[in-house]
Amino acid sequence: MTTRANRGWWDANADDYQREHGDFLRDVGFVWCPEGLDEAEARLLGDVRGARVLEVGCGAAQCARWLRTQGALAVGVDLSFRQLQHARRLDDATGQIVPAVCADAAALPFATGCFDVACSAFGALPFVADAGAVLREVARVLRPGGRWVFSVSHPIRWAFPDDPGPRGLVARHSYFDRTPYVETDPSGQVSYVEHHRTLGDWVDLLVEAGFRLRRLVEPEWPDGHRRTWGGWSPLRGSRLPGTVIFCCVRESG
Repeated sequence: MTTRANRGWWDANADDYQREHGDFLRDVGFVWCPEGLDEAEARLLGDVRGARVLEVGCGAAQCARWLRTQGALAVGVDLSFRQLQHARRLDDATGQIVPAVCADAAALPFATGCFDVACSAFGALPFVADAGAVLREVARVLRPGGRWVFSVSHPIRWAFPDDPGPRGLVARHSYFDRTPYVETDPSGQVSYVEHHRTLGDWVDLLVEAGFRLRRLVEPEWPDGHRRTWGGWSPLRGSRLPGTVIFCCVRESG
């Protein structure tokens, strides 16, 4: 249900998403989150020259495209065919070609141990019912010692309304309620699903999948950043974390 609904949602909304956020993400750029943390400065992936890199949930592959300018052999995977059509559009516009495949992140069509690095900037993981399956697949395609870095909405946000204004500063839900957020279409069919995991849930899933957590990054809202993106805003960002980034390595055993 989750996979079918979210594939349909992203196919239907990819044009609006790229139109609204494309300038912020840039055709060739690696932005980790609505706070604007840029991989060009953060360097959470380390030196990627010559590295085989997989972007999971790549959308229009802006991140993978930037990685290729840094000397990485970067490729992308996304569930949405329409998002990948935008990737082809940006390939043509920039001349920087990103090989990308349309596939479920829980069944990656790549050989075991074929990547040195994997990354995801708000891609796939918030939208899957079984995040453990995705993490196990990422672990499978990474070589031992390979790096895995991904960003998702900060779990504490689940306790607050998704509102950029003052209403979004008052906790109204239980942080520990893992009930998915579900939208339905006029016929009653599920059209969008997003899943919540606590910080502890994420750490447990990573360990179970064979990863070692090396760093947890909670980007602060930068001075002068006035952009509102959904529930992210200067008001909320000055008081609450909006994003968490997990920096991991695949264990050798």
